Amino acid sequence: MSWNRIVLNLFVTLSLSTGILHAQKVFPLTEDELIMHGILYDEYRAYENSYQVYRKLFDETGSAVYLFKEATSSLLCKKHINESIDRLKTWDKKHPDKVAVRRLLIPLYLTNRNIKEAKIEAEFLLEQSTLPRDLDLASNSFLYSGDFTRALELLSTVYESRPRESVLLRMVEILDEFANDRQKAIQLLETHRRMNIASNDVLLKLLVLYQKDKNIQGILDTYKEMYAQDKNIEYLKKIIDAYIYQRDVDGAIAFLEEDKSEPALLYELYKVKRAFSKAILLLDTLYSVDKDAKWIAEKGVLIFEQSEDKNDKKMIGSVLSHFEKAMALGNDDSIYLNYYGYTLIDKEVDIKKGMKIISDALVQQPNNTYYLDSLAWGHYKQGECRKAYDLMKRVVEEEGLEEPEIINHWKAIQACQ
Repeated sequence: MSWNRIVLNLFVTLSLSTGILHAQKVFPLTEDELIMHGILYDEYRAYENSYQVYRKLFDETGSAVYLFKEATSSLLCKKHINESIDRLKTWDKKHPDKVAVRRLLIPLYLTNRNIKEAKIEAEFLLEQSTLPRDLDLASNSFLYSGDFTRALELLSTVYESRPRESVLLRMVEILDEFANDRQKAIQLLETHRRMNIASNDVLLKLLVLYQKDKNIQGILDTYKEMYAQDKNIEYLKKIIDAYIYQRDVDGAIAFLEEDKSEPALLYELYKVKRAFSKAILLLDTLYSVDKDAKWIAEKGVLIFEQSEDKNDKKMIGSVLSHFEKAMALGNDDSIYLNYYGYTLIDKEVDIKKGMKIISDALVQQPNNTYYLDSLAWGHYKQGECRKAYDLMKRVVEEEGLEEPEIINHWKAIQACQ
């Protein structure tokens, strides 16, 4: 090959968007070279250029393979649609009843929104072929013409021959969006899920349909399947949300007990159910994982909440020791400071120390009414009725008189006044 021809080929290869026609004016290309460029344009998705190459090849050789490639490129670049249709129909008159022509005319007509013609070609195709690929192609014409029953019949036959998810999802879309039969769509997806390893696309579609139907149990079961395939923490959260929405805390607990991946979440649910014994046993595991001092403080809370006798001195001593240890290890979360300080005040172990600890909690959250309530109770215990009244009045104004503890404190402080 001459140096000029090498340079020309390199120029054509690198300049995909310019086509080959200008180059041909200088060095006409052979059929093999044109084929090579057509393949290269296809590879780089330069379909306008490949269309021009295959058109030229067909005009020069009359070979049907180039005509079909020309029409395919036309479809892919969505240009020259009418020209491709006319050229295919002209060829079809000389070579009638070729399935390959039907396979190209249908999508060309649909691209051009010639639905009637596409449907006519689909009927011809169905007379000539029963291959699943042709039934699938023909179904598009009936779908776009509004004949959803016929489209579904064809797709069902395709799906039965080979349960491909792409076909299934098209059937589901037709049933849900056009045929007003969401239950049938769900049934198809569920059957596929039970009989095959369903992809995430199928499960997501099933999830969308259950959400449209507000079917919480269906949503829950689908998220369980998704979580079984992909241990995504977001799926796990959705599972627990669904259980909680159904007010089935026991179900959520049972799931987490079996899963064992989120002990901290399981711990919170144990507290909701007041399953303090189980929660306390879990605390040692949680602390062993991250050595966070908050778990020691949590244990103090649970020891108190679990006790039947809230005035048992041994129990109170254990509770306070857990708070002291947590604070010594650096935990200064205002929630635990308030619990610790209030226990010192309410059980009259060390009221002044308790009030100091509550003040530290209020530095973090100065408007927290629970902390203000604790501080008011400290003033009450010290006989500082006016200070207690002013603080407690603010608490009552913001929180109202709904919680028993606030009611009891308010009554006592009012009497102190």
